[in-house]
Amino acid sequence: MWIQILLIAAIVVLAVFMMRRTGADSHLAIRRILMGLFVIAAVLSVLFPQWLSWLAQLVGVGRGTDLVLYALIVMFLAFVYTQYRRNVQLQRQLTLLSRKLALLEADRATDSADRTPEK
Repeated sequence: MWIQILLIAAIVVLAVFMMRRTGADSHLAIRRILMGLFVIAAVLSVLFPQWLSWLAQLVGVGRGTDLVLYALIVMFLAFVYTQYRRNVQLQRQLTLLSRKLALLEADRATDSADRTPEK
């Protein structure tokens, strides 16, 4: 019984931290909805573990723990893919920003060289 309370508390606390605003509007409504559904499913799985075993047998998996493992593998691969895409996008933005900064500094250096009096 205590383990169920601890697990549910951990799930809820983690969900609150993951769903709060980070200053940027990177959290879309669909992410929050999916996170809410995940939290509900996680809490139900902790409260009613036989439900997870029933669902696993319904889809053709032997045990509920195996079903959780397979779902976590799929979620992990999706996470890795989205982080890869985000990293590529950030690298592109950083490259463009670096180029613009180099051009501005070169332009500023050219302007200051033109203004210095010749001896």
